[in-house]
Amino acid sequence: MGTWFAREIVGTGRLRLFCFFVAFIGAFLFIRFSVRMIRRGTRWWPGNVAPGGHHVHHVVFGLVFMCVGGVGGFTVRDPTSAWAGAAAALFGVGTGLVLDEFALVLDLRDVYWSEQGRLSVEVVFIAAALCGLMLVGLHPLGIDTAVHDAGSGMALWQVIVLLLLNLALSVVTLFKGKVWTGLLGVFVTLFALVGAVRLARPGSPWAHHRYPEGSSKMKRARSRERRLRAPVQRFAYRVQDVVAGRPSGER
Repeated sequence: MGTWFAREIVGTGRLRLFCFFVAFIGAFLFIRFSVRMIRRGTRWWPGNVAPGGHHVHHVVFGLVFMCVGGVGGFTVRDPTSAWAGAAAALFGVGTGLVLDEFALVLDLRDVYWSEQGRLSVEVVFIAAALCGLMLVGLHPLGIDTAVHDAGSGMALWQVIVLLLLNLALSVVTLFKGKVWTGLLGVFVTLFALVGAVRLARPGSPWAHHRYPEGSSKMKRARSRERRLRAPVQRFAYRVQDVVAGRPSGER
């Protein structure tokens, strides 16, 4: 295991990303466990941090950790050193705490256990997926492959065209309301291509501007949303509830 870690993680320059990823996931799981214990009223678990009766949300601690880890990381010259890994891990802990209250920061009110609070969990899942893709060696827009192609004699303009095409397809997919497909398409062009040519989701900006009310495309989009998207969304909500807890008012 040590040899594999040295070869695949340290040797490929991904030590800091690995430390960030592990710390990010660990911090999110820990804080979700903590708030669920607090919500349940478990006596043996410490309660909220509330000096003087003022509840300090964990996003505050996350911001502090991100600042310390981020600035500290700039001072480390050797990207394979233990200090570099520690700074990245501290930044990961802070990111996990901040994104866990993403919905609260976005709405500027405590929506943690409301239906709107699901957005925080979705953002964490997306961030974890994208970080995981980079950890296994994929790069946004295939930049690593493009650089290799350019170095092997492929014309620079051809490389730029391919990168812009991938980016354009991903943006179109996102405008069609397909967040997961669009973000994955940034790393794997096939996802972006499929998402760009398929129908948009009915509530997306693309559908709003290009699918008139009552049109055949809008009807097909809503039908597809009911038949395909709704079951997937229910399954995703069940997974979120297992990991992060069910919003208040749901049975």
